[in-house]
Amino acid sequence: MSRLIIISNRVSAPTSETAGAQGGLAVALSAALRESNGVWFGWSGEETENFTGHINFQRDFGVTTATIDLEAQDIDEYYNGYANRTLWPLFHYRVDLAEYERGFAGGYERVNARFAETVVPLIDDDDLIWVNDYHLIPLGQELRDRQCHNRIGFFLHIPWPPMRLLLSLPRHHDLVTSLFAYDVVGFQTEDSLEAFLDYARTQLDVAVGADGIIAYGGRSVRLIACPIGIDTTEFRASASAPTARDVHRRMRESANDRTMIIGVDRLDYSKGLQERFQGYERFLAAHPDQHGAVFLLQIAPPSRGVVESYQDIRTTLDGLSGRINGEYADAEWVPIRYVNKGYPRDQLAGMYRAARVGLVTPLRDGMNLVAKEYVAAQDAEDPGVLILSRFAGAAEQLTDALLVNPHSPEEVADAIVTALAMPLAERIARWRPMMDNIERQDVIWWRRRFTDALEAVQPAAAAVD
Repeated sequence: MSRLIIISNRVSAPTSETAGAQGGLAVALSAALRESNGVWFGWSGEETENFTGHINFQRDFGVTTATIDLEAQDIDEYYNGYANRTLWPLFHYRVDLAEYERGFAGGYERVNARFAETVVPLIDDDDLIWVNDYHLIPLGQELRDRQCHNRIGFFLHIPWPPMRLLLSLPRHHDLVTSLFAYDVVGFQTEDSLEAFLDYARTQLDVAVGADGIIAYGGRSVRLIACPIGIDTTEFRASASAPTARDVHRRMRESANDRTMIIGVDRLDYSKGLQERFQGYERFLAAHPDQHGAVFLLQIAPPSRGVVESYQDIRTTLDGLSGRINGEYADAEWVPIRYVNKGYPRDQLAGMYRAARVGLVTPLRDGMNLVAKEYVAAQDAEDPGVLILSRFAGAAEQLTDALLVNPHSPEEVADAIVTALAMPLAERIARWRPMMDNIERQDVIWWRRRFTDALEAVQPAAAAVD
């Protein structure tokens, strides 16, 4: 393949300290970078007093990274502001939490321009450029403005919102039309792709051509649904490795013959944790015979603590979990084990396998790889049951899960009852097709599907007059 330039807000390539703790996405992208002798470019996560455009190059485990530092104002307006207080809530259907400030939008535009200005000298004529996620939607247009004629693709890892919600965004037209600077735009699901097409047809009056190609403003872009997967082979191996086996044993001992339900989510309002706790509470209220026989382990490491809405959700969950435990616990049993810390993936694999039920109920999610990891960690001869939100991207693929409306406490409670009572034969019958999908459409499949589509673009079609 051509040399690959990956651009993302943050860089997750391996270092000597993190090589063993990478997630599946970083592993897949790192493999592609090694194959193509490519470069991963992004923000270092560090702050500088004055932006200079200085690039810090590193090469570890065959992967070259190029990172820049940003000013405090950049971080506040571009990252904490427009990316995480405007686009993130809006794209997750939380218009009530979206903050529209001109300073945020200005910082977003400024940082995308700085990314483009800094990375252009690193790009050769035949390179493929792959831009990732909502932080960098305008980057393709910024690159085109600097006479970058390469094939450029963009992949959105979060949902694309319905047209009626997107219309609430100031200058939504400019944001959407900037995507036509790309040659390939990928979405996690058909639902997100259709939402984008709805906007394009209604607001831009474009028609969909062959092979998902649409044209606007003299440029054509191919749209694809390309659901991301996990590194299934590696994760299955980690679930059987000594660390996972030891964690599995300790979790079973800690459970003391009680049935464990597990939830693993970043502490974020999109994950539906408040609604999940309320559904579990409804289960406890309706089934006193289950008191002392089951417990929920909810792992929720904090994130984006400087954003007020994240502080609010943590306060809410602290109070809700305390109230439920105070209401239902006794001297020998606590119904919710609520843990605000993260765990390495090999330890999580052991926890997943020890849980009879995986509770994955986001209010809206681009994909949700926890659902796939839970399924992949199970014992094929005695698998657990996945309860999955209909509004997670993974629900388009994992149709044999118990699909629920996370907004309905009764539906979540009923699904818990069904999962706990499900006989072995049905558990295996549901698990097998989900596992087949996770093995077939893994993270390597995802990466190749996207890069193959980008390589198929004719170089002449990528040029700008």
